[in-house]
Amino acid sequence: MKVGIFGFGRAGRSVASVFLQSPDTVLEWVVRRSSKMEHRSVPEFLGIPADNPGLIYSRDEYTADELFDLHPVDVVVDFSSEDGIDYYGEAAAKRDIAIVSAVSNYPRDKVALLKKLARRTAVLWSPNITIGINFLMLASKVLQKIAPYTDIEIVEEHFKAKADVSGTAKRLADALGIKHNRIKKIRAGGIIGTHEILFGFPFQTVRLKHESISREAFGNGALFAATNLYGRKRGFHTMEDLLLPYFAL
Repeated sequence: MKVGIFGFGRAGRSVASVFLQSPDTVLEWVVRRSSKMEHRSVPEFLGIPADNPGLIYSRDEYTADELFDLHPVDVVVDFSSEDGIDYYGEAAAKRDIAIVSAVSNYPRDKVALLKKLARRTAVLWSPNITIGINFLMLASKVLQKIAPYTDIEIVEEHFKAKADVSGTAKRLADALGIKHNRIKKIRAGGIIGTHEILFGFPFQTVRLKHESISREAFGNGALFAATNLYGRKRGFHTMEDLLLPYFAL
């Protein structure tokens, strides 16, 4: 499966490293806004032995149509920004290239664009694409359905400088029908990110907890998404759609 990545910030680099080390994928290229690293080798830059092409291109070098025609891929993985989809979306959809977006926030018009593109190709959007968080969300919804009478609390922990409640905690709350002002937050040191959902039964307690250790977790999620989305029929998908079949033990 040939993959192209949009975005090469801290998350994008971690994601690229995971794809380079996967035996099931070939990283064809990375596209970033800046031209500073143009034509650098991603495997060489990251110090990962791999025979993937993996060259870096800037958005100004090619149009998206030129990029896909010269360097075709099966799946694009987007860790860029909310306007990245404007650059490549139309060109990818008309070539039936699957789209995996992990952009954390889209305005309504961009979400509408993703759903429009999904009429022609397979599209997945996950604001937090880690497998752990999405499993946590799905497992919590299952447990809430089994025991709707339980007390549910959401606790999130992040580094000291993070002021707002995390977007992931808000999405967990929305999935469970809990108001955002009930989310408990802890700020201390350099915690990357921890989310815990506590279910208080009358005679027992269940705690579901996810802790981020490194940004490669986003790469694991993106790899899972790309692998499971590739070959699917056109449509708008979520990580929950991909994970749900695995619950049928």
